[in-house]
Amino acid sequence: MLELEQVGFGYTPRNWVFRNVSFRVSPGAATAVLGPNGSGKTSLVRCAAGLLTPVEGVVLREQSAGFVPQAHGSAFAYRAMDMVLMGRARHVGVFRTPGNADRAAALEAMDRVGAAELRDRLFPTLSGGEQQLVLIARAIAAGSPLLVLDEPVTGLDLKNQVSVLTLLRELMADGMALLLSTHHPDHAMHLASQVVLLARTGARAGPAAELLTDVELSHLYGVSVNTLSYSDDGVPRMAIVVDYGHDVSERFRRTPTYVSERFQKHPHK
Repeated sequence: MLELEQVGFGYTPRNWVFRNVSFRVSPGAATAVLGPNGSGKTSLVRCAAGLLTPVEGVVLREQSAGFVPQAHGSAFAYRAMDMVLMGRARHVGVFRTPGNADRAAALEAMDRVGAAELRDRLFPTLSGGEQQLVLIARAIAAGSPLLVLDEPVTGLDLKNQVSVLTLLRELMADGMALLLSTHHPDHAMHLASQVVLLARTGARAGPAAELLTDVELSHLYGVSVNTLSYSDDGVPRMAIVVDYGHDVSERFRRTPTYVSERFQKHPHK
């Protein structure tokens, strides 16, 4: 579906953003890209989607990807329906306009994400969460089995974050392959079976269960991070807690067991 082999990207030969990144995204699975600001997350997902050309390595895609950028509004007051129709561009011939089949596909995509009632609204007038749903609908309307998303919940409140993450899990259940960048390790833990950790010192890719640990995340972000296990109605789950006010060096001088014990006894508080 999507495979990156020793991919590297930089703006000059001496200014690499990342190098030696290799991973594969399979149908019905998600890979999440994490890292601090400036580590190259957006550049990596754009290389994977075909919007940037890697300086080295190979990106293999069976089909073109549906791409969801970060929602930052639009300089033009397009209707939401017209924004989604743009996703059908590769299905529309040169010097032709979208036909009935394209409009039907766009409406179906908007209905799928719960945004059908927004179709006549102007895109700049929508909330951040509504804009994000429209952009995801646009990518779905493209008809690709691969969806690449750049920080899909940026700027969204908790309710809208849950809505987007629930939708992404539904798309995975239908067999879609997902690649997303995120600033939220807990979202990666919720969605992804594989993660890519980008840091200025290098990149690592592997199973989420092996890389989304307190040690790995603390080193990646330079702050104290704790991964906690708990049970929700008998279902084992994981959560991530950032120990605000303590740097990594302090994290390894003490063991904050009181946090884990309190969370396990009262997971909903």
